[in-house]
Amino acid sequence: MDYRKIISEAIGDPLVTPADITTAAEGHGDYALPCFKYARELRKSPQAIASDFAARLGKHPAIERTEVAGGYLNFYLDRRTRAEEALKDVRERAVLAGIRGRNAGKTVCLDYSSINIAKPFHIGHLMSTAIGGSLYRIYKHLGWNAVGINHLGDWGTQFGKLLAAYDLWGDKTKKLTLNDMLELYVRFTDESEKDPALAERGRHEFLRIERGEPDAVATYELFKRTTLEEVDKVYARLGIVFDSYNGEAFYNDKMAPIVEELKAKGLTEVSDGALIVRLDDYGMPPCLITRSDGASLYATRDLAAADYRARTYHFNKCLYVVATQQNLHFRQLFKVLELMGREWAKDLVHVQFGMVSYEGKPLSTRHGHVVFLADVIENTVAKAREIIEEKNPDLPDKAEVAESVGVGAVMFFALGTQRVKDVDFNYDRVLSFDGETAPYLQYTHARCRSVLAKAEEGGEYDPALLTDDESYAVVKMLEGYNDAVTDAAEKYEPSIVARYLIDLAQAFNRFYIAGRIITEDKALTAARLALTRSVADVLKEGLSLLLIKAPDRM
Repeated sequence: MDYRKIISEAIGDPLVTPADITTAAEGHGDYALPCFKYARELRKSPQAIASDFAARLGKHPAIERTEVAGGYLNFYLDRRTRAEEALKDVRERAVLAGIRGRNAGKTVCLDYSSINIAKPFHIGHLMSTAIGGSLYRIYKHLGWNAVGINHLGDWGTQFGKLLAAYDLWGDKTKKLTLNDMLELYVRFTDESEKDPALAERGRHEFLRIERGEPDAVATYELFKRTTLEEVDKVYARLGIVFDSYNGEAFYNDKMAPIVEELKAKGLTEVSDGALIVRLDDYGMPPCLITRSDGASLYATRDLAAADYRARTYHFNKCLYVVATQQNLHFRQLFKVLELMGREWAKDLVHVQFGMVSYEGKPLSTRHGHVVFLADVIENTVAKAREIIEEKNPDLPDKAEVAESVGVGAVMFFALGTQRVKDVDFNYDRVLSFDGETAPYLQYTHARCRSVLAKAEEGGEYDPALLTDDESYAVVKMLEGYNDAVTDAAEKYEPSIVARYLIDLAQAFNRFYIAGRIITEDKALTAARLALTRSVADVLKEGLSLLLIKAPDRM
């Protein structure tokens, strides 16, 4: 129920809009109307205006009473009505149905994870993978057609270097692994610092791939196939899906028309042999389109990719979930597309995020200082199993629960904090059952399910029995769920859902501690069970939007 709209309509003055209604200060009702902004036009004091509005307030069953406090008109809602509406919406989903109806036919493309072929899938990739995967679920939940894109880093001279390293030192008698490729790449990097001729050999080998020489292409495809086989196992554990794996190589034959169009529109010039688009008037350095040797660059491929996505998917939004360090690249990319006359350039968004460190240490692929994401997940699940063995040794399906808790802890680490902040992964912190973590949310959900399993079916309930302070606090939290999810989509910020779930769980646990849910009073029990069931359902669905499972027992 939209109480801001109800209040503004009840006042019945065209000056007052739903946007003017705010949440009331603690102890002063549920909502408030600050009247200061109307003083000049109405030529009255804010307190007099508040009194006038209160006097002519129309009756509405949702509004119990009002009070004037200085220049504020405070509103106390009818708790019974509010409880009934909040639980009804969780059960019947009418509000969500309306949101989905408004979003029907809209398409959002999400470019996330975008791993590099033949390089490790390490914890540094977690942020893009988790944020993009969560936004994918959030948009689908809200009725959008979501297109998940893994823009693979599958082109460039690094593949020539790896091919040379594989020819020189690779063991052709055993199955190649991602770890083998990392070791070969690091060795090539170290050896080429001593022998510059190796770098030239790497460039030559990549030229062979570009020319399509069968043996070079076969080895390149082996690198690609091996990488995807291993990272798909990680994606499966995390619940990550994609609709497209079109990477840089896919756009090789789509770049030339873009470059020709840039030239034809007079947007390019040659500088030291390189083709550039000057962006001085927009406070940015030039955008490099091709190098002096004619080779394409990231910008060239990304221009072609954006154009292809617009033509293929006809998106309303296209999100790039990429680290903050690439901010200049995307500002240049979006501006060049705008200068090309692409009207949809305004719908491109760089969803940036901060850096990830591991137990206080930075990551470096180039010199092999990496922490494989698969290892992090495996270790977190193992530690979760140890905690479960200690807390609940008789729990059935401990391995399955440990998997849910361990993976959930990893995902909440990535999604529980505002994405622009730098974060440091720490096992003890992410697995805490007491802090603002996934295990805390999962445990609260399991607590709800445990209560419901012990009780007889509650059946019909009287919402008037949910008007005490602890119950009402939970009711108000339930009411905000759809707004939290919608806000997360609008701001590209899954942490809004995470923060909401923490607040809901804390409100429920205060309610749980304040009094027994299953009592000798059948009517009171039915009401409290209905509230508990609503909390459990919202926690489960909200966690799912964060790619986290909610076990029924822990």
